[in-house]
Amino acid sequence: MDIEIKKLTSELAGDYLNFFDTTSHDDGVDDNKCYCVCWCSADHRNETDFSSAAKRRALAEQYVRYGIIQGYLAYYNGQAVGWCNANTKSDCMYCISWLRFMQSLNVIEPDSNSKVKSIFCFVIKPEMQRKGIATQLLERVCNDAISDGFDVVEVYPKKEFVSVARDFMGPAAMYSKYGFHVYAELEDNEIIMRKQLK
Repeated sequence: MDIEIKKLTSELAGDYLNFFDTTSHDDGVDDNKCYCVCWCSADHRNETDFSSAAKRRALAEQYVRYGIIQGYLAYYNGQAVGWCNANTKSDCMYCISWLRFMQSLNVIEPDSNSKVKSIFCFVIKPEMQRKGIATQLLERVCNDAISDGFDVVEVYPKKEFVSVARDFMGPAAMYSKYGFHVYAELEDNEIIMRKQLK
C-alpha cells in the first residue's frame, strides 16, 4: 500500500480538519470528536472551552496554524487516512490532557540532559486500520526525531489492551517491535516506553 506521510504544517490545516470531520469517533457520537486539541503545547492552566465539537474544531484550526498541535498525517490516494500526534514533551506539560491524566508520570525523575519527543495519539480511519499505517507514522516520527536532534522518543501505552477508545496512544506490542523498551511501570495498567536515539 502506497502511503505518504506528511508533517503537519499550517498549509495542511484543511486536510487535518477534514480528516477529523470525516473520521468517526470511537463511540460514534459526532459531538465527541476530539480534533486532538487536548495534546499540544498550549497552556491550559487557564480555562479553555472544550465543551463542544465545534469549539474543539475552532481551537484545532488555530492550533494547527500556529504549530501548537504537531504531528503527521498519513495519505492514501491523496486523502488523509491517519494521524499521529507527536510533540516535544517539555512543551506539552500544561496541555489539558497532561494535567488531567498524566500526573502519575511526573513522579518519574526526568532526565534533564535528554531532549524527548512524545507520541500522544494515533487515529486511523476505520477502513484503513490493520494495514501498517500506524507503524509507518511511528517510523517517520523516529526518523525525524533523529534529524531534529532528539535523544529519545517516549510513548505511553497501556500494558494490556483495554479498548480502541482507551488505547489511542498505540499498542505496546507495536512499540516493542520497533525497538522501544519499558522505561517505567505505573499504576492502572500504564507504562512508559522509550526508544533511545543517541
